[in-house]
Amino acid sequence: MARGSTRPTSRDVAQAAGVSQAAVSLVLGDKWRGRVSEATAERVREAARDLGYRPNLAARNLRLGRTRTVLLVVPALTTEFFAGVYTGAARVAAEHGFGVVLYPSPEGVGPARDPFASAQAALDGVIASSMAADALTAIRGDQLPLVMLDSDPQGSLGAATVNLDIADGVRQVAEHLLSLGHRRFLHLAADVPSWTFEVRARELASRLSDLPGTSVRTTRAPISIEGAVTATEGALSLPGPRPTALVCDDDKLAAGAYKAVRRLGLRVPDDVSVTGLDDLALATAIDPELTTVRLDAELFGERGMRALLAVLEGRAPEGGDIPVQLVVRGSTAPPGLP
Repeated sequence: MARGSTRPTSRDVAQAAGVSQAAVSLVLGDKWRGRVSEATAERVREAARDLGYRPNLAARNLRLGRTRTVLLVVPALTTEFFAGVYTGAARVAAEHGFGVVLYPSPEGVGPARDPFASAQAALDGVIASSMAADALTAIRGDQLPLVMLDSDPQGSLGAATVNLDIADGVRQVAEHLLSLGHRRFLHLAADVPSWTFEVRARELASRLSDLPGTSVRTTRAPISIEGAVTATEGALSLPGPRPTALVCDDDKLAAGAYKAVRRLGLRVPDDVSVTGLDDLALATAIDPELTTVRLDAELFGERGMRALLAVLEGRAPEGGDIPVQLVVRGSTAPPGLP
């Protein structure tokens, strides 16, 4: 086909690939598996790329009765973690001709106004963090095809759940600190009613209870630097033997814990080892750099979007939690003298 101002059509792609227009529709609509061969699908994709073909999504959407728009509901974007989730979800969505609208709950966690006159009419589906479950209910997102992130698979509102293996991350932290010789622990827990934080507390208590001579004290704080400072100062100032290891539910809490430790005239890690969870940019900005659990936020978003596409197409989403990895840095060391 001669290139010019005329926009290539699916018929042009079919002719270039030597297939029917129906085959082109199947391949470019990502519904070809089991209906055409991998070689044919690749030939169609190559012909479309060579011709610069773009499907007429507006016309297709009218035929299908779909908006090809997905809502991602998350807590307020106070860290880059949920920005990474959005990036991953949007990348997969774009590959399938979908757009993603990002909707952070205004108060971080809590009720929110419906951003649409009718979410059911404006959206094909929703991906939502369990940390923003109240916002999800407020916009009636649970009445649409729904995938939940960080959610209990046994009690989820969603048609599918996608989780990071947070329990294993906590186990890795506990094993690391125990191997260094720590036996007195302080758990700086996020004061947020969410399944993911319940898992962290449960797994830490379970692992430490297996070893005689260990103790764990828990103090709660809002996910903020100042909240963490106040909670940590109070917990480390209590009478009795001081904890030698401080396990924080996320990196922001760990940064606040650093400030509290120093205000008390103590040192990280000489007097108190500190761990986080997330591996945000913050983890390498503080000194010493933070031992933490790396969570792949973009892969998390990708898996969430792929799960929603599967739900929309009546397929079973990919199973299994996403692996996480402990990253050991300078904030942990063997305990000093009592």
